[in-house]
Amino acid sequence: MNITSTTIAKYNDQALTAHQRRLASLTAELPQATSLLKLLEAFQVAIPSWALGTGGTRFGRFGLGGEPRNLEEKITDIGLLHTLNRSSGAVSLHIPWDIPEDAAKIKALAGQFGLAFDAMNSNTFQDQEDQPLSYKFGSLQHVDKAVRAQAIQHNIDVVKYGEALGSKALTVWLADGSCFPGQLNFREAFNRTLDSLREIYAALPGDWKLYLEYKAFEPNFYSTTVADWGQSLLFVSKLGRQAYTLVDLGHHLQGANIEQIVALLLMEGRLGGFHFNDSKYGDDDLTVGSIKPYQLFLIFCELVEGMDARGMDHARDLGWMIDASHNVKDPLEDLLQSVEAIMLAYAQALLVDRPALADARAQNDIVRAQEILQTAYRTDVRPLIAEARLRTGGALDPLAVYRGEAVRQQLTKERGTGGRATGL
Repeated sequence: MNITSTTIAKYNDQALTAHQRRLASLTAELPQATSLLKLLEAFQVAIPSWALGTGGTRFGRFGLGGEPRNLEEKITDIGLLHTLNRSSGAVSLHIPWDIPEDAAKIKALAGQFGLAFDAMNSNTFQDQEDQPLSYKFGSLQHVDKAVRAQAIQHNIDVVKYGEALGSKALTVWLADGSCFPGQLNFREAFNRTLDSLREIYAALPGDWKLYLEYKAFEPNFYSTTVADWGQSLLFVSKLGRQAYTLVDLGHHLQGANIEQIVALLLMEGRLGGFHFNDSKYGDDDLTVGSIKPYQLFLIFCELVEGMDARGMDHARDLGWMIDASHNVKDPLEDLLQSVEAIMLAYAQALLVDRPALADARAQNDIVRAQEILQTAYRTDVRPLIAEARLRTGGALDPLAVYRGEAVRQQLTKERGTGGRATGL
């Protein structure tokens, strides 16, 4: 399925007059808005290769037609997203779900769509068919040194795949932990994990980063060896300056103040990246911004302020990735909505009057501080996001083009209904 610039132009022409009217109204109220367009144009969100098919639950999986049957088709689907929104210019691969058997071919295909490769993701939370030793009782924490060695080598292999593609980061998420009291010694599990991570870290190229993700629970429910941001920070601090904490929005206990976590990790120079999703209860992997859009905005407020305080480039100095997969929506539509929500929250955070907010804080004027934030949040910045897309060759309304061109129906016609994309 190929959507051309001519097709996008046709849809844009139909919507251009209304768009220009909305944009003029916004910039009349907020003249600084147009100066933010370059930041919005540069901001890219990596699409995970595992989210292009329908996701599953522990109870079942309900497929849809046109799922990508191989890595090449996944790259093509991400290229389609990027063609539409111009903000999906990177791919995040999960190994061994999506091994690039011919890295040069895959890299060339991605280049045709203007795609780069973001962080590589290892998988030691599942047993594979050809795997000699099981991760049932952990991987990097396992009491058996042979199991740990297998998990370490897998991560090193993932780095090698990434080097061939031009990636510069490895994301490690561990399901390691325990289901019952007494199952493991917490300190010993920590130290075995640290020793394993040190071997992986030693194999990193000099210009790479290691992102260590944390999660409070699941699939282990009594303890998780990297359970929260403090434990991740402790690990990466012991590893070295190429190691960072990665924040997944679904990997927190209910009520956690994620924006405060972000602020402190940035202050320490240890925030490496984000996995964006949304949740009502736990790791729900829902569409970004579908449940807690105000929290997403507040998180971006801390990201923008913290990155500016350190002189960081918004687009390049952190890893921005989606980690979502749901069972009841067209995954490409879901990803279009998620990227849009991220761009909206980012744009709203850029509109916050920082000097006024600092003054309100200095005066302990809580009401004024709240009004400053909510004024930015309640500003409809959709015309600004659409203009950034328009200026970079994208669609004013990506979802309208997707549906208008019956993309899912065309993909189903091309690929059939029996395919199942790799992933959860």
